[in-house]
Amino acid sequence: MPGPDTKPAAADTPGPVLLFDGECGLCQRVVRLLLRLDRVGRLHFAPLQGRIAQAYLRRHGLPTEDFDTIILVPDWGRRDRRDFLVRTNGVVAALRECGLVGRMLAAGVAVWPERWRDAMYRAIARLRYRVFGPWQPRPLARAEWVRRFLE
Repeated sequence: MPGPDTKPAAADTPGPVLLFDGECGLCQRVVRLLLRLDRVGRLHFAPLQGRIAQAYLRRHGLPTEDFDTIILVPDWGRRDRRDFLVRTNGVVAALRECGLVGRMLAAGVAVWPERWRDAMYRAIARLRYRVFGPWQPRPLARAEWVRRFLE
């Protein structure tokens, strides 16, 4: 039987998967916040630069070198369908998977029109490396979180 820090096979991963910039300090912090909020472990994660996310991007004709956009695939088991959410819609959907606190945060974000939210998202995306820098790898706070990453 696999241990708590064993990663699942991508094909066996149920539920939503968030594709994110694995080299971005801000993006990694957002992922770690989602890990803390999602106590039941519904969300899984994959860096956009990794082979699993790259295969998904190619399959759906999405840019393979644009790492400024978070993409949430609502049902990884049906990833062959062109069903995904980008930017703030992806963030809101991911937060909704994370219990009461996540749903409250999602409601606060979703109050704003998508056009405004995404304009702010793009502005932050342009500045994120200057403000937060690249990610400096460090161990996850909980060993069991390792299995939530597809690679």
